This record gives sequence, C-alpha cells and structure tokens, in this order.
Amino acid sequence: MDQDTMNTSTGQPERLRVAIVGAGPAGSALAILLARQGGDVTLFDDGRRPELLVGESLVPAVVPILRRLGLEEETASFSRVKPGVSFIWSPTDRLSVTFKRFAPAVFPYAYNIPRPHFDEALFTRAIAAGVRHVPVRARLQPASEQETGAELALAPETLAAAPAMEGRPPHLIVDATGRARHAARVLGIPARLGPRKDVAHFAHFEGFSWDDAPGQVLIARGEAGGWSWCIPLQERLSVGIVLGQEDAARLGRTPEERLERAIATDPWLSSIVGDGKRMTDVATYANYQLISERGYGCSWVMAGDAFGFIDPMLSPGVFLALRSAELLADGLAPWLRRGSAPSPAEMNSVLASYAATQNEMLSAWFELVAYLYDGRLATMVRVGRTWMAGPGPGFIKNTVEQYIARHVGVLASGAATTSRYSRGLLRFLSRHTLRGVDPAQLAIR
Repeated sequence: MDQDTMNTSTGQPERLRVAIVGAGPAGSALAILLARQGGDVTLFDDGRRPELLVGESLVPAVVPILRRLGLEEETASFSRVKPGVSFIWSPTDRLSVTFKRFAPAVFPYAYNIPRPHFDEALFTRAIAAGVRHVPVRARLQPASEQETGAELALAPETLAAAPAMEGRPPHLIVDATGRARHAARVLGIPARLGPRKDVAHFAHFEGFSWDDAPGQVLIARGEAGGWSWCIPLQERLSVGIVLGQEDAARLGRTPEERLERAIATDPWLSSIVGDGKRMTDVATYANYQLISERGYGCSWVMAGDAFGFIDPMLSPGVFLALRSAELLADGLAPWLRRGSAPSPAEMNSVLASYAATQNEMLSAWFELVAYLYDGRLATMVRVGRTWMAGPGPGFIKNTVEQYIARHVGVLASGAATTSRYSRGLLRFLSRHTLRGVDPAQLAIR
C-alpha cells in the first residue's frame, strides 16, 4: 500500500479524503454519495446563489438518480411534473414528445425545478450525510514542489479554513465550480468551444396564459433568429430567449429591454406572456457550449459544468452534473468499501476512466443538439410526415414511425444518449431522408 494512503500516527489504512469545491448539483451529489459510503468529505462553498439559475427543466434520466439520492419526494414537493417537451419550428412544424410514450425505455416523466431551491435541497442532504461544510470561497493553486506528485492544491488560507483537515492535503480535489472552471483557470487548461456564441436572457412571470399540457416545456424557433423557451414551474413560468449576440443587441441595450421586446414582437410568446407580470430580475448567461480539453490530473478532477456544458435546448445540464457525480462515486466505491484511499496509480486509473465516459456523454449531447440547430431533425420530421401521408400499407408506416420515434426519444431523454445504435440510426436517417431537401429553412440562426 502506498505510504500516502496510510495514517502516519496509527499505521492503518486511511479513508479517502476528498475536498469538493462548489456545492451545485455535481458537488453536492458527489458529496452525498461519497459520505454515505464512508468517505471523509469536505465541501467548500460560500453559500452565494443568484436568484435564477439556468437548468430548470430536467430530463427523465435524472429521476433514477434523484431516487438514489433519496431526493425525489422532496423535489416533487416544490417542482412541477414535466410530461414532455414540444418543439415548434414554424406555425405548421411542431413535434410534441411525451415521455410515457417511450416507456419503459424512458422514464415516463421528469420535473421542472426552481434551481436555487433544488440546489439547496441537495446541499442540505449532503450536510445530513455527514459532509463537512466550510463556508468560504475556496482558492486553488498549482501544487508546490513539496506536494510530491500533485498538480493542484488548496491554497494555504483555504486549507486553514478547514481545521478538521488538520492541514493535510486531500487525496482528491474535485472542481465543481461550474463554468467558473477554477481548476482550468489555475492550470491554464483550454476548452473546446462549440460553434455558437449565443447569449440567453430569462426571467420568471406570473399571470401568463397557458393552454398546453401542465408542465409541458415549449421550445420555439424564432423566425428572426435564435429560439425561446417556456418552462412551467409550480406558480410561475420561466421564459427565456437565446440569440446570437448581434441579434440580441438589436433588441435593446439591457437584458430587461431585450426580453421585453422579444416577447412583445413575437406573436407566440406574446400570446403566452403578453399580460403576465415579471416577478424576478432578468438573468443572463453566455458561452453555452464548451468541453474542457483536460478534465483531470494527478489527484484532481472536474465534475459537472466545470468539465463541460452543452446547451440548454435539450436540458441535459443537471443530468450531466448528477451523472458525473455518480460516475466518480462508483469509480471510487471499491476503496470506500475497504475504508482506504487508492494509490496514486489507482486514482489515476479511476479518473481516466471517468473522464473518458464524461467526454463521450458530452460529445453525444453535442451531436444531438446540432441536429436541432441546423434544421436536420425538424426537416426529417417534416419529410417523415409527408411519407406517412402517402400511399402504402398504414401498419408498416406506423411501425416504422414508432420505431424511429422511440430511438429519438431515448436519445433526447438521457436514457441512452450515448447509444451507438440510436445515434447510428439518426445519422442514417439524416443521410438518406434529406437527399434533395435543404434543412437550412428550418435551422436556428
């Protein structure tokens, strides 16, 4: 056994000590899973939360993770059940997905959540699991020569703020700081950026009009560019616009002006929100698409958005964060069960395997989102409906349509986003159904 994994005072194996920086979904969920299995977990978070956070709509694959965390019942108490999502590309091109249609391959529902409340529920559950909370904004720095083999370290004042750590560096530092990407900034690790340079503005409204299914999320392509969302919460409606930065600037100077004008000039949004009252400030997010060029190193790793963030259109963010926590916790489970820390070589193997899986998931979601932005998915739906309306045996057409819809459903639900077969089927359809058809007319500019 490596000397670094032994307790020097007793000579006995030392349980895994983990420092998690950031108490968003990835950080808190990982803290819960590690602590429940006997890990010695310290969670650094200063408790500051914005009024609104992007990631209010969950995919069905989140629900089994919530159950594992023991959090579904509480989440349901302050959230709205999400039965599905509707994509509106034009007045005549609309695709409504209901999750229960694809059961049992897809969990039959998800939730629309007020994110600050959800994050707080996860954090509270972590403390209840025995995680030590240090209420400071942790600072990371490159490891010194004395910290043999390490690449990243907690700054001295951060380590001193956690007296229970007794001045000893942890076996593992987890960067769960979201798109702040503290480890990447300290170590100079770049990210692969997606092709879009959008900005999003959103707020919560009351007094809106709603004639769709309760909880159904609506995504609408803007005729003049970009897209918008409507996410029904328990008492409010989250309304957001996502636009290229130049298009956003043309709507107004401030986020408030832009969102107000977007609603006023879009007949669809105006019909829903026109008489509503904005109940929050307008939140702004930018740079939606990135994957870190490197997500781990000697004794440190990125989790959740710090590793990569895809795009809000299909709502994968919270799922990818929670799933990253599961992957890390499951990779470390053998040592947690033994009550010892892995050797540096064993730790590196766990982190490399985790990073490969996380990269695969992020890349798969990137690919799926691209089908929506470039118009291929909408055009395939339009072509398919034309084919369904043509001559030929109805039962065969219905069987084919159900088969294709199921695989698109499992991709977009998170249930099998990395499935080679489902991804291959979508690629095959895009190659062979779009011959002679230009998807650009339904693309999101």
